Amino acid sequence: MKRLAKYGVLLSLVFISGFLLYGCNDTAKASATEVKSSPDLTKPTAPPKANAISKEFKSYWYAGEAEVSSFELELLRYGELRKGHAVQVFVTEPFLAEEQVKANYSRADNIPVLKLNNVKKFLTGIYPYSIMTSTFSPVRQPDHALKVTNSVQEWCGQVYTQINNRDVFEVVSHSYFEGEADQSLSLEKAVLEDELWNLIRLRPETLPTGNFKAIPSLEYLRLNHKKITTYSVTAKRTFEDGRVNYMLNYPELGRSLQISYALEFPHQIEGWTESLGSRSGGNARTITSTARRIKTIKTPYWQKNSNRDVILRDSLGLPQ
Repeated sequence: MKRLAKYGVLLSLVFISGFLLYGCNDTAKASATEVKSSPDLTKPTAPPKANAISKEFKSYWYAGEAEVSSFELELLRYGELRKGHAVQVFVTEPFLAEEQVKANYSRADNIPVLKLNNVKKFLTGIYPYSIMTSTFSPVRQPDHALKVTNSVQEWCGQVYTQINNRDVFEVVSHSYFEGEADQSLSLEKAVLEDELWNLIRLRPETLPTGNFKAIPSLEYLRLNHKKITTYSVTAKRTFEDGRVNYMLNYPELGRSLQISYALEFPHQIEGWTESLGSRSGGNARTITSTARRIKTIKTPYWQKNSNRDVILRDSLGLPQ
């Protein structure tokens, strides 16, 4: 009996030792897996993988047509709200990577992009304003826009700004204002507010939220004579009645922007609001610009250039 008791004790010790050894080894393996899965920030990361394009996406965006949407616009300028209209033209096209312009011919290295031409027109008293921002975003790669341009024309003069996405953001800007005449600078890459409109149409689930640095829209920077650089921004999304409200707030600039778009594909832009601080008669106040969608059509607009096609503007609720 004593021998059996000793033998039982020995078996117990062996079992316990084995269990402890196994447990330690398992923990060690788990720790090793965790360390291995942590990214090595000292090494360059691989380029982002290309996104697959769904049949739904191809059917909508590669049908040989552009999406043209008209908006009723009420925009702040010189401390007052001005009535006007906006047009957003979304279209896919081939893009040359090096020259960063539209490709005239089919090439293996062409980059498919979604282009947005965002046009605004309104009056300030006797004279008109015309603003256009063009943004070129890669369709397949989840990367920054490849190029953004902005121009503003009115009777006092015109300004032009361009950002090219290369190793850094290369910026050129021309203006008739003293102190802004001809600028050339480089910026570290950050979120471009102008690219967010395309991102809504391409991959809305990847819209940045929380606190981050962003380059505000070129339109805002030029109209308000702000330095072209990054600013702190807070962003969030809310959902309501089949729509998503994407909100950006720039505390340093006293500016906020809300873009409303459809939750379901093709994520139609329904409108937006932009709130800015303004000073009038010595009193500070906040004025909100608004845009409300009137109509959307799909059309190869570049072919609709004869006099008989002017009637299409009526269907969009635009002045002739």
